[in-house]
Amino acid sequence: MEDLVIRDADVVDGSGADSHRADVVIDGGRIVSIVKEAAAAGCQRPKAVRELDAEGLVLAPGFIDMHAHSDLALLRDPDHSAKAAQGVTLEVLGQDGLSYAPVDEPTLEGVRRAITGWNGPGDDVDFDWRSVGEYLDRLDHGFDGRGIAVNAAYLVPQGTVRALVVGWEDRPAAPRELDRMRALVAEGLEQGAVGLSSGLTYTPGMYAENAELGELCAVVARYGGYYCPHHRSYGAGALEAYAEMVELTAKAGCALHLAHATMNFGVNEGRAPELLALLDEALDSGADISLDTYPYTPGCTTLAALLPGWASEGGPAETLRRLADDATAERIRHDLEVTGADGCHGVPVDWETVEISGVTDPALGDFVGRTVRASADRRGEAPWTTARRLLIDDGLGPTILQHVGHEENVRAIMRHRVHTGGSDGVLTGAKPHPRAYGTFPRYLGHYTRELGILTLEECVARLTGRPAARLRLPDRGLVREGYRADLVLFDPRTVAAGSTYESPRTLPTGIPHVLVDGRFVIEDGRRTDVLAGRAVRRSPV
Repeated sequence: MEDLVIRDADVVDGSGADSHRADVVIDGGRIVSIVKEAAAAGCQRPKAVRELDAEGLVLAPGFIDMHAHSDLALLRDPDHSAKAAQGVTLEVLGQDGLSYAPVDEPTLEGVRRAITGWNGPGDDVDFDWRSVGEYLDRLDHGFDGRGIAVNAAYLVPQGTVRALVVGWEDRPAAPRELDRMRALVAEGLEQGAVGLSSGLTYTPGMYAENAELGELCAVVARYGGYYCPHHRSYGAGALEAYAEMVELTAKAGCALHLAHATMNFGVNEGRAPELLALLDEALDSGADISLDTYPYTPGCTTLAALLPGWASEGGPAETLRRLADDATAERIRHDLEVTGADGCHGVPVDWETVEISGVTDPALGDFVGRTVRASADRRGEAPWTTARRLLIDDGLGPTILQHVGHEENVRAIMRHRVHTGGSDGVLTGAKPHPRAYGTFPRYLGHYTRELGILTLEECVARLTGRPAARLRLPDRGLVREGYRADLVLFDPRTVAAGSTYESPRTLPTGIPHVLVDGRFVIEDGRRTDVLAGRAVRRSPV
């Protein structure tokens, strides 16, 4: 007999097609049969070792988080309910041009310090890999060889590659260095990465000129991968930055996936239609473009990310040295508050919009949950004095919420024909962004059921079938016979995000069951001890 039959589910299959009622049979980690309208037809019902009554529940493919920062979380936390409880069965890691492979010892040290705010310092992780393939093997092994909570794919991080070959300096790559970077990107793709990411407001990725990026994208194109840039501005010059990426990838013949695609800050209020018109023109001309968004208005990054690029040249140690020097710190303040630093997207910083969400030193916990301006007022000092003190005392570790988004832009972009979902979820800090725990149920509950921005079938397709197509996964993202049984069952009447800005780690409601590879990782609303996740590698061209 088969392993499991899910009876009388309302199947929303991830294609965008209308839902249908069916029994779905699972065996050996795959969907082996789908019997539509089984009860009404009066046919012989399929049988299995176990039967699950799904009356009133929607059965959908497991959700794919197209922009995740669980690079270390998957290796330190076997529970990982932050994503599993949302119905996420696959996360795409290696985002924003900075992650932990490929590296050597000095590069690993620099990267760990640079993105402590995203992933913590990593003192509890054994960095026993150096190449992309070794990192993917480490994910496969997971905990005691049993795996990880959910599946994971990986993007080669361009900033890490540049740090490994060029260093953290602001200069063009020499020809031999460019050759080496091309070889590292190719090697990462051959070892299973699905594409290339960049963080073009983060060092050292921001130091790459477009010609250099185009050469790397040409490599990605040869392997059938995609380029996922955090581009050069989401504020002043955002449209120009989007157009730059569209043009760059068109010249390279490379597919483009725009990370956390949004239009932020006051200069872009109500301007999402201009972005969408730009994308539609490119799509109508034959470009291969997709994008992801999270369904919230604030952004999330590190406090250090706001600094001007010149202040971060040379790596984290040099950044801290500049912050400690009064004259240099005054130059940084002027760029931030008057000119508009490139790290802050060319917009003068408004410290009232910058909320500290996490610190690595518990002694600094009193700053968490307050804006920089509010903390400065409490201390009777200028906001930059407070921000500078935090950066130095916490070793560039603070994470922030940046309240600079616009609801009308969020809604307009999520309606677009190439939209997918991504949490951009940072799981560290005392008060992380609620999107880390709530993105997918918020799409289903708030924006679909309550506001009607999307139909249920449209919403599920954006979270499943469409991202699977971008990742070129031949057997995931749809409820189809022969496909992997990565599945989620949710109640469309009650599904909702539990996470809030006040209680960001609250788990969602209305998602009783989640399966990875046909095994329950969430059962009756509770996390099991199943570790069925593995690295999902790029399919050959």
